[in-house]
Amino acid sequence: MHQFDLEGKGIKLIQQENLLAVFSDNPLKVVGSAFHNGGGIRETHVILNIEVPHGYGDIKLHLDPEALIVDSARKLNIKGDFVAMVTAACVEKFAMASKHQASIGVSVIATAADDEGHTCDHAESAGEEINAKVVENGTINIIVLIDGNPTDASLVSSMVTATEAKTAAMLQLDIRSVYSGEAATGTITDAIVCAKTGVGEKILFGGPASKLGQLVGFCTRQAVKAAIMKGRECSPIRSLTERLRAKHLSVEKLAQELSQIKSLGTKDELTQKLSDMIACKPLYASIILAASKLDEDVENGLIPPQLGDIDDLSKRFAERVSGCKTETQDFDEEELAQVDLPPFLKYALLDLIRSADL
Repeated sequence: MHQFDLEGKGIKLIQQENLLAVFSDNPLKVVGSAFHNGGGIRETHVILNIEVPHGYGDIKLHLDPEALIVDSARKLNIKGDFVAMVTAACVEKFAMASKHQASIGVSVIATAADDEGHTCDHAESAGEEINAKVVENGTINIIVLIDGNPTDASLVSSMVTATEAKTAAMLQLDIRSVYSGEAATGTITDAIVCAKTGVGEKILFGGPASKLGQLVGFCTRQAVKAAIMKGRECSPIRSLTERLRAKHLSVEKLAQELSQIKSLGTKDELTQKLSDMIACKPLYASIILAASKLDEDVENGLIPPQLGDIDDLSKRFAERVSGCKTETQDFDEEELAQVDLPPFLKYALLDLIRSADL
């Protein structure tokens, strides 16, 4: 068992086996989306984040989640009401951030990575179409503890601020939706509990610009970012190949599209050529990364009109950064039209491949 002190008198965090538990000598007022006793605003002395054991099974969990929750709570001899979240993440890999300013203290505890290093396996971009089947891992769970006395409205507002901060952490790490490749805003199974001690003067505001909101936002962003980085798949130093794949632009897909132009080579040849280019030519890899980011602006309608025609602009961009001018008449027009790639990436790759062949 491992024990950690949190902001607030008589409050501690315990990690034991598959449990991450916040215990408070005095009742905490909580709001959140926890599965067990998570609806509405209530009081509790205990908040749990429960890791689903290996082999428990997604179907078994969904048929009777209360069985796992109750059995897990017994390990710490928890009696009475408690609030509980469930996760497939490894609770030993939790991350925590705390900060105190004037009379307000905030601690945030987050889990994201499982014991095999998987994180954000079901990352999504809210508002997109999602077709999810079995969900085994990828959840981001957050516990926000406020040593202070926000009003109920301010407590809810703090939970919203924490959710925004979680998204900001994911954007910083360039986490992508597994369903579309767009920038992710969360995962499909995230849960959050926001709790207060009720100590001190009333706090009316919990938004991002308020004193409380800034503490909550800072701690949440730090904790979520650290929790995600404990998984190897979302490391900020992951390869360009992995980052392109997360955008649904795998090397194999790029090669498949470029192979529509017969003179460039077969899919297998182009896959090898692109892999070598990305692995061995840092400048070329940087150009590919920059082109893919520009294409996101194209997709989102963010290229300023004064920059002119996007197709022409993307060709001139490719020519300038690659140092090799590839005229479109060098290729069969019908074949070129079959290359289904966004414009900046399309022409950058054409010029880079031509440059590499010189």
